[in-house]
Amino acid sequence: MMMKNKIVLITFGGLTLAAAVVLAEPLAKAKKGDWPMWGGSADRNMVSGETKIPAKWDMSKGENIVWTAPLGSQTYGNPVVVNGKIFVGTNNGGHLRKGIEGDKGVIVCINAKDGKMLWQMTHDKLPTGRVNDWPEQGICSTVHVVGDRLFYVSNRAELICADVEGFLDDENDGPFTDEQYKEKEDGDIVWKYDMIEELGVFPHNLATSSPVVHEGLVFLNTSNGVDEGHLDLPMPDAPDFIVVDAKTGKLAWEAKADGKILHGGWSSPAVAKVGGEWQVVFAGGDGCAYAYEPKTGERLWKFDLNPKDSVWILGGRGTRNNIIATPVIHENKVYLCVGQDPEHGEGIGHLYAIDATKRGDITESGRVWHLGGEDFHRSLSTVAIADGLLYVSDLSGFLYCIDVATGKVHWKHDTFSAIWGSPYVVDGKVYLGDEEGEVVVLAHGKEEKVIATNDMNNSVYTTPVASNGRLYVTNRRMLVAIEEGAKLTKSL
Repeated sequence: MMMKNKIVLITFGGLTLAAAVVLAEPLAKAKKGDWPMWGGSADRNMVSGETKIPAKWDMSKGENIVWTAPLGSQTYGNPVVVNGKIFVGTNNGGHLRKGIEGDKGVIVCINAKDGKMLWQMTHDKLPTGRVNDWPEQGICSTVHVVGDRLFYVSNRAELICADVEGFLDDENDGPFTDEQYKEKEDGDIVWKYDMIEELGVFPHNLATSSPVVHEGLVFLNTSNGVDEGHLDLPMPDAPDFIVVDAKTGKLAWEAKADGKILHGGWSSPAVAKVGGEWQVVFAGGDGCAYAYEPKTGERLWKFDLNPKDSVWILGGRGTRNNIIATPVIHENKVYLCVGQDPEHGEGIGHLYAIDATKRGDITESGRVWHLGGEDFHRSLSTVAIADGLLYVSDLSGFLYCIDVATGKVHWKHDTFSAIWGSPYVVDGKVYLGDEEGEVVVLAHGKEEKVIATNDMNNSVYTTPVASNGRLYVTNRRMLVAIEEGAKLTKSL
């Protein structure tokens, strides 16, 4: 029996959150309209119910291109679209905010109508250098917009609550009012929670978590990790997962993974109902998934995504992996895969379907199905589930179509390029970007059918997003708005 989406409106501190619980819906009834967070909804399922989304576009001829907007020189944050505004994490390589030079972490707010920049939030780099804040990576966190507030993690390991209007409204919203940049084209911080100062977190290379807001609480991974030598954990007592009050910025609760952090903690949490009760699911830097009751922090279950005999060896030479992908919660199950820093190269991976109704250590009892070994490689990909089919990609360049109930692989498509992003399902099609700078589009279904391959001019490290009749794709240096029948006349 198909069940409809349940929309729950939750108000806190003047903010209203529409939380969508997606249960067993066909693609035609998936979420539409704005795309307010990583995954579009708190369950993180990468599907959209938008229609009339083009499969083909031409950057050189401007066909089906509405506009393009410049970004930094490297872009890893995914676009979020809310109330006519688009928010993207990038670096300062584009020098979009005149007068601000040098390497910075940046959130850009763009007008969805014409692609013009409205304002930019700018964060200085950490003085400790690449061990905590890797050069030129900018902000990798994807924002979550709730009402007139947006939440994200800066490159300085700060959880930021900001005003969606920036300083364009001529107001400095507080309690934080000591912004470094306060012109009209700058961002306005409402409050910030510094995880290094408050918790002693040691982010390895970069803090990257994309927060999710649920019932007045903000959930995120801290990115706590190893030192520059990759051998020791400088801050072993620092939490791996934290929950912060969305109105006040005060810590609500924190939790730690059981095992040793292998490298860093670069995943993001998901929230959904399981068996009628809410769960928040985090992926730990020890290669395990953990579920908690969102308000109290009571642990519900733990699942180790690595075989018992797996071994972590520096540089990716071992068989044990950490987790970079985001958990997806769907019909009482969690779908999640393991991977490593892409610089470690390809290797054996694992994808699991986990029964989230179980309790305790459910590594054995909670396993529904598993795909791994030579059949699935290391991955950064968050899955997309629609009409009984699960789509996931791996770093080796393969896109898989899998029966969500059994784990049977229907087909496997080779893009011949490394993949850092995730597949996105919309309008009967599956979209996937790759490092070679192409977005391949395949038919949504049990038979492999390539519809188009679109050249984006340079690498696509992010995931396409559909919102209000348009598709948005970022390559390293620009955001592209794509719509059926549009024609951009200027040269790209």
